[in-house]
Amino acid sequence: MGDIDVKASRWRLVEVGRIVLFTHGTHTGKLATIVQIIDHKRILVDGPTKDEAKTVPRHAAAIRDITLTPIVLIKLPRAAGTGAVRKVWEKSEVEKKWSETSWAKKHDQQVRRKGLTDFERFKVMKLRKQTRWEVRKSVAKIRSKAKA
Repeated sequence: MGDIDVKASRWRLVEVGRIVLFTHGTHTGKLATIVQIIDHKRILVDGPTKDEAKTVPRHAAAIRDITLTPIVLIKLPRAAGTGAVRKVWEKSEVEKKWSETSWAKKHDQQVRRKGLTDFERFKVMKLRKQTRWEVRKSVAKIRSKAKA
């Protein structure tokens, strides 16, 4: 028999300690962590952030209303209280990790773009045209030097 190389899956599992992002409902766009798995459709979540506007109270949430993120709170005990979750949350710097992800950056950009006025959108368009023109000009200059 030959050697077998076993690789673990890279799937995001519904597990205690997994950080989730709410995509539907009253907490849309907020982060929370899975504290307990109730059944195959519901989980108990808690999101103790420092910012009161982003805090998610401890409640049962439907799995269809959340998206699993790659961030996990390691060694979070099952059904931990809000205080224990808050300590692990702050120790692992969840908000800092989340803000560094490209997912969060894209989300912030989308929110910023949605809030623009018509004139601000026009200015963004003109700036994009200017940068595109400058890039094309520099690429053409490099190409002409390469041919010569």
